[in-house]
Amino acid sequence: MNGVELHVLEDGPADGPPVILAHGFPELAYSWRHQLPALGAAGYRVLAPDQRGYGRSSRPEAIGDYDITHLTDDLIGLLDDIGAEKAVFVGHDWGSMVVWQTALLHPDRVAGVCGMSVPFSPRPPAPPTQLWRQVFDGRFFYILYFQEPGVADAELNGDPATAMRRMLCGVRTDRGGSIDSNADDGRGFVARFPEPDALPDWLSQQELDFYIAEFTRTGFTGGLNWYRNFDRNWETTPQLAGAKVGAPSLFIGGALDPVLVMAPPDRQGEWLTDFRGNVLVDDAGHWVQQEKADEVNTALLDWLRGIGWGK
Repeated sequence: MNGVELHVLEDGPADGPPVILAHGFPELAYSWRHQLPALGAAGYRVLAPDQRGYGRSSRPEAIGDYDITHLTDDLIGLLDDIGAEKAVFVGHDWGSMVVWQTALLHPDRVAGVCGMSVPFSPRPPAPPTQLWRQVFDGRFFYILYFQEPGVADAELNGDPATAMRRMLCGVRTDRGGSIDSNADDGRGFVARFPEPDALPDWLSQQELDFYIAEFTRTGFTGGLNWYRNFDRNWETTPQLAGAKVGAPSLFIGGALDPVLVMAPPDRQGEWLTDFRGNVLVDDAGHWVQQEKADEVNTALLDWLRGIGWGK
């Protein structure tokens, strides 16, 4: 399919209205382990792929194979594979960016779109890395650090256990971490996250071990290559200048997510023509659908019913 094979987790009845869940970095279909059974029990056919570059799915070598055209086409390919005309698309982190762009590039296939942790952002006036180099001149910014092939790869691949433990436990505004630690002091990415004293109550050692085992096996290069296409994505989608999302939309974020300091969700409404609002979950950081599964599941199910998907 679209030149790759995707490993997909599924739940719910085969004839249920489709919902596709798109994970972010550095995650897996496993990140939706709490949403799959909840949505499936509500009658939806839920599909959560390990996206290209991750887990048990294909990991192409060429950086250009991870641009937004390939990533959105992968999700549409899942629809084609089950013979469905439309789906609701739910994304988290980088997956949010993919589902927002799916709604712009394939509007006829999108019955609704929900972004988690990363709000919708309109097409910028210049290539993104050019703008970030101006904004972060002389400071560390993780996305710029990710640009040079091999550099971040060596750091993360060198100790996947530390990378996953620190990232999953540390992306909260009350703990500090790489996203908001911008001193150009020679440290890489993982070193900017604090070492946790213990695992949070939402993450068991067994769950952490699953992530560690997968990224030890695959490395992080596939996921990092998504970041290396920001400028290519900009160059290849000039038609999206000024484009707005027409499908019914929702945003869910953790109230303690540092990404929302960098990209406040209150700015996205003017670009979403059928926006059903922001849901900010108390005491949740970046990994909101894992940290506060019940609250996220309730918000998703209320929204799905509200837009009349499949009912």
